[in-house]
Amino acid sequence: MMRTQVRLLVNGEEHDLWIRSDRTLLNALHDDIGLPDVRYGCNEGVCGTCTVLVDGQPTSACLMFAVQAEGHEITTLHGLADPAGELHPLQKCFLERGGAQCGFCTPGMLLTAAALKERTPDASRDDIRYELVGNLCRCTGYTAIVDSVEAWMHGEHCGDAGEQE
Repeated sequence: MMRTQVRLLVNGEEHDLWIRSDRTLLNALHDDIGLPDVRYGCNEGVCGTCTVLVDGQPTSACLMFAVQAEGHEITTLHGLADPAGELHPLQKCFLERGGAQCGFCTPGMLLTAAALKERTPDASRDDIRYELVGNLCRCTGYTAIVDSVEAWMHGEHCGDAGEQE
């Protein structure tokens, strides 16, 4: 199969790749660009592990071809942190409130929650649960995840435990 040149805008940085047209966005991001925060899961669009934002919308990277992503803005978990490497406030809430658990599903959960806040800043707990339904947690600890997202969405400050002394 022939290769096609694709220019992907990922976390504000352009990447030129020569790839087969049947290569998924997941493969391109994880293997070709080297972004470990985009994770392999079911490869069927069911688990949410590979969730990235494409033009701000949660998207299963395993269901999208990389060539389809050209011309779109792609955000991975690395794109949430500031350039100095400071964690995003949502990440701090996940760490403080135990939402990260084993961490495998965390990138997809964080990106999905960030998109929800962008669309619905006053989302309720039920809205959060509904939005995260496509992101499976194998630790079965959804309460801590929803608590973390809810705290962040309602403006609770997380991550400063012990810094104010």
